[in-house]
Amino acid sequence: MCAIIAGGVEFPLLAFVATMTPVTPAQDLPLRLLVVASDSKTAAPIAACFGAGASIAPPGWIADAAALRKALLAERWDALLHFHGTRSLSEAAAFEIIGELGMDLPFIIIASADEEKTAIRAMKTGAHDAVLLDRLDRLVPAVEREVREARHRADHRAALEMLKDSEARFRTLASNLPGMVFHLQRDPRRHYRFLFVSDGCHKLFGVKQHELLNSPQLFFDAFETADRRRLTDALHASAANGAPLNWEGRLRGRAGGRWIDLRSMPQRQEDGAVIWQGIATNVTGAKEIEAELRASRQQLAELSFHLEVAKEEERERIARDIHDELGSILVRLKIEAALLASKLPPTPSILREKSASIEGLLDQALGTTQRVARQLRPGILKEFGLAEAIKCQSEDFAQSTGISCPVHCEGDIDPDPETSLALFRIAQEALTNIAKHAHASLAVVRLRREQGSIALEIRDNGRGISEADMNKPKSFGLRGIRERVHSLAGEFEIAAVEHGGTYIQLRVPEKRAVTPSAAEEDLQRNLF
Repeated sequence: MCAIIAGGVEFPLLAFVATMTPVTPAQDLPLRLLVVASDSKTAAPIAACFGAGASIAPPGWIADAAALRKALLAERWDALLHFHGTRSLSEAAAFEIIGELGMDLPFIIIASADEEKTAIRAMKTGAHDAVLLDRLDRLVPAVEREVREARHRADHRAALEMLKDSEARFRTLASNLPGMVFHLQRDPRRHYRFLFVSDGCHKLFGVKQHELLNSPQLFFDAFETADRRRLTDALHASAANGAPLNWEGRLRGRAGGRWIDLRSMPQRQEDGAVIWQGIATNVTGAKEIEAELRASRQQLAELSFHLEVAKEEERERIARDIHDELGSILVRLKIEAALLASKLPPTPSILREKSASIEGLLDQALGTTQRVARQLRPGILKEFGLAEAIKCQSEDFAQSTGISCPVHCEGDIDPDPETSLALFRIAQEALTNIAKHAHASLAVVRLRREQGSIALEIRDNGRGISEADMNKPKSFGLRGIRERVHSLAGEFEIAAVEHGGTYIQLRVPEKRAVTPSAAEEDLQRNLF
């Protein structure tokens, strides 16, 4: 579209719109041109330049600069062509209106050959180009060039606005994050500098943004000496391997004890530099909770150990009472029954049968007493050691359940009493679980010594244990085994065997790190 505004002192301004297509193929869409001239006759060559077949709309009259302002606001224009010498609306006045409206509209002056110098002077008002009437062949390329540059300027402004908007959103997001967003760069000479840090740096490190940007060493100096070396090593490893930076360290000085967590991904540049874009957060609260959980876990383990010690002491006392008191009473009853039987007359025979029955019951009671006492606190454990105690337990297990249970012992196994008792109880609990749940016909126990450790393996050919069984909330047997192994600073593993059955393996130190008395004193002090 082409619009022409003609005006002069003698004539009112004439505004009309013409639709035309540029001759050159560089322009895909028709141009919308605003032409300022004294009259339609003066502006007629413009329509001829842009195509002889142009159609011109019925003319309309614009009397002053306000009408020009209205025309500019009413529609979008690609360029303004101003005939030099139009006294009713000078170049300066027209350009001022465009500036007031904040438009970037290509402004081209058209002048006669004898007005070339004045037209060039008029370009100082802000016109983009000047074309002489005797060289109108330059008009179309000049208009297309200026329109193209104007559109490039518009695209550039739009890109800048988008960039400013994106940067504003990023800064808002960074300022609202609970920590410091950072862009840290390491150049090929391994010198560090911050490309960006958010406002959170002052709250996190007590250092202002410009200070950290000017002196990145303040960031490294904020950490404890040992943690500072770890941070440097972590950055080197991340840069070398391209691995994420996941690092935690403690601050020094007035913020001592505060924990900082760094999370970032490295990006290697073409020149060999590495940039980490990530976030630093204060994880002191999480670390304190973690420490409290560890302390609580330790206290629970100590309490469990204390209860196990108390339980074993009570078992020993009960076993001793059963063996000494109840056992001696049963022996005396057997002796008395035997003496009584020897005094009975030959007839009637029913009396002797009853006496023999009583002696048999007493023998069963003595056997049961010995078995219960041995299960409560096996004396063989103290007298002959762990290997013989487990063999004796396996024999009792096979006799009572009918499940074959061979025991293989390798090496000289002589752990301390607490370790021996714990391993015996573990084997006892494992065999009990096999009898209750495995539906097995064979269980194999292997005990061996390995470089200062005792390894215990128990395998059966039953139905096998499932993940659901291992994760049952009331699986106290397995939980007790894990607690015992944990109290001995050992390792525990349980799994289902591929061809059926369950496999248990544990490994504990042969000797405990502290003496029993010292351990008991520490338990009492920590618990109470």
